[in-house]
Amino acid sequence: MYSDKAVIDVKNLSKRYDIYDHPRDRLRQLVIPRLHGLAGRLKLAKPENPPTYHREFWALRDISFQVKPGETLGIIGRNGSGKSTLLQILAGTLSPTSGDVKVDGRIAALLELGSGFNPEFSGRDNVFLNARILGLSQRQIEERYDRIVEFADIGDFIEQPVKSYSSGMFVRLAFAVQAHIDASIVIIDEALAVGDVFFRQKCYARLEALRDSGAAILLVSHAMTDIEQFCDRAILLDHGEALFVGESTEAAKRYYQLHQPKLAERIGAAPVDASITRPVTLPSATRADFWPEDTAFVNAESVNQVGNGSARCTRYGVFDTSGNRCASFAQGETAVFCYEFLLSDPIAIPLAGVVLQNERGINVHGKGSLEYSTKTPQHLPAGTLVRCRQSVELKLELGEYSFELGLATIDAKTYHEMANFNHERIFSHISRVCHLPKAGVIAVGWRRVHDGAPLTHHGVADLPGAFEYAFDAVATE
Repeated sequence: MYSDKAVIDVKNLSKRYDIYDHPRDRLRQLVIPRLHGLAGRLKLAKPENPPTYHREFWALRDISFQVKPGETLGIIGRNGSGKSTLLQILAGTLSPTSGDVKVDGRIAALLELGSGFNPEFSGRDNVFLNARILGLSQRQIEERYDRIVEFADIGDFIEQPVKSYSSGMFVRLAFAVQAHIDASIVIIDEALAVGDVFFRQKCYARLEALRDSGAAILLVSHAMTDIEQFCDRAILLDHGEALFVGESTEAAKRYYQLHQPKLAERIGAAPVDASITRPVTLPSATRADFWPEDTAFVNAESVNQVGNGSARCTRYGVFDTSGNRCASFAQGETAVFCYEFLLSDPIAIPLAGVVLQNERGINVHGKGSLEYSTKTPQHLPAGTLVRCRQSVELKLELGEYSFELGLATIDAKTYHEMANFNHERIFSHISRVCHLPKAGVIAVGWRRVHDGAPLTHHGVADLPGAFEYAFDAVATE
């Protein structure tokens, strides 16, 4: 059991930079206000405010949070939001303008590739140099050297000058040193994005071990999947301000919401060009085989929702194929998710879907009307009630899964021509309207009846495929 005492305690932290348009303005700012003050004291001039020759830029404004042992905190935001400034202050390489920062423990900070490395030294020499800077004794380094080299896995390059390393080799060695100094606080700023998949797996396994031992971890990443999977909580920064501090899943959704294209740019007062209109016939939202009884639903009004105000989820429920409310399924059975949104603003083509996360925070399934190419109108007016029915065959490993529900919108032109676009182009045209980061939990258990193996598969998901045998007799002498 870890201590409840915070290893990082930040209160009302702010950082200001003075921006000068010309180098001479810096000298003016240093000298003229002092002369102005002296003249005022000697009564040679009226005591007025001295002139200024710079602009103030606040990289951070009034940031407060705590991190406790064994906790992983994500720090997210677009470039220029203040993430790196915050990490440098926590690491002690930068001083705050105001506020209090208390850090209790040894810090391992991987803020830049090879920071603290001498490019002229060999990898071996830099291991000893960097580890000594981080507080290890010569004997401790010697005891851990083989483990560091094995973790870095750069072969004979360990004896070569670091200036000859690729960026991937740089970060391998830098992380290997940082991961073996027994730090109580580990700070990582995007560094793991450089390594290959095998190295990243090794790094995250090591971070898990450090966290299990009680180390606090701060992770900066633009990969929201990493933030949701690995972090307990996250801070969303924007222009130096903390817009949200809380559960990492919600922080990620707010990040997308904050920086998505404006909804007004994705819709119009009138339907789009008739040349891309495709008439659709949709099922009635009140059909008994489409929509369960009202009493079976969860009222979503009290559930946390992230949105832009254009829609709100009113209710939802999880059912079996007979229409009964259900939260526990056998492996391979089908769960039916029914959920509805009430539009307060018009939207273009609606996109709705379900995401399932396992106990480790990994998205094991995310799919919706976009991937199914579901028939849909190209424009929905305000006041529309959007009802969604989605079936998911639970070919998953046994365990509990949280589920998310969401509604977004995309312009009709992009939707009807998406076969010509890559994922990034399509994604850039999607506006998130309403999202329920933690709507509920379902369980997947053993199959009740089976005519073969009790499990349909091993691992996270059951992938479609086939298996065949062929046998030949082997000739013997």
